[in-house]
Amino acid sequence: MTSTVQSTGAAAVPSGTRPQRTAPPVRRQRVGSGNRSFRPGRIVLGVVGIVVSLIWVFPVYWMLNSALLPNVVLQSTTPTWLPFGGSFDNFIAVFSGGTFLPALGMSTAIAIITVVFCLLFAFLGALAISRFRFRGRKAFVLAVLLIQMLPAEGLFIAQYKLMGSLNMLNSILGVSIIYIAAVVPFTIWMLRGFVAGVPADLEEAAMIDGLSRTQAFMRITFPLLAPGLVASGVYAFLQAWNEFTVALVLLQDNSSQTLPLWLRGFIQASASRATDWGQVMAASTLVAIPVIIFFLFVQGRMTSGLVSGAVKG
Repeated sequence: MTSTVQSTGAAAVPSGTRPQRTAPPVRRQRVGSGNRSFRPGRIVLGVVGIVVSLIWVFPVYWMLNSALLPNVVLQSTTPTWLPFGGSFDNFIAVFSGGTFLPALGMSTAIAIITVVFCLLFAFLGALAISRFRFRGRKAFVLAVLLIQMLPAEGLFIAQYKLMGSLNMLNSILGVSIIYIAAVVPFTIWMLRGFVAGVPADLEEAAMIDGLSRTQAFMRITFPLLAPGLVASGVYAFLQAWNEFTVALVLLQDNSSQTLPLWLRGFIQASASRATDWGQVMAASTLVAIPVIIFFLFVQGRMTSGLVSGAVKG
């Protein structure tokens, strides 16, 4: 019997027979290769991070815990770590005074005015020094930095006389103007970095597609500046909400006080009859709650990227 032999270039295989398939080599999996390697340094850093977080959170927890406990328990030599058996009596006592809500309204109005106008002026200033070249540009940037070096205490007398001559003492507008003037320079410097980080190529590409310069800026560049505007707004809000010394100089009327001034007066009134630390902690908690709510609304924008992947090549 004759058989036809076909050459495959490597070995001759008789016709009519199937070539045997060679089994793929078995790869030996290393023991423990699917698991992450044990790194003691990473575990140590994790433990340190947890400890630091607990230290940072503990004062806030202790403030809330003390706000729910009566003053008799707080004056005990044995600390109470959990507010079992606590109540909201301290919060009710704070509201019953009738001075918290007016102070909250004044602080809110001042903070909103400061944030809105500060972002408006700072945005225009940052846009000018980042996108345009004009005479005096370097001097303007240097002036922004030098203004931050002026001590705030050295301006109190001038600010008081200025607001007094304009009949703006004990007014929301007068304090807001001072806050805006104090916060705008640093906010300009913050926004300058965000504006400079947005490539001008985006606007030029949009203008090639038929948009005007204003339309290209509002549709392309402005949305990319949202994280910078939010971060600057948070800074301006915190400065206006927590500021104490300027408000102490300009707001001397008891009927027009911000929350920091109200909290100071509340503590002084409580000290005249032996300090009620439960009510003081309840008042401090009420002052901190609006800040927490504000951060819950803006934290997503603060952590988002600026122009990741916007320009390629």
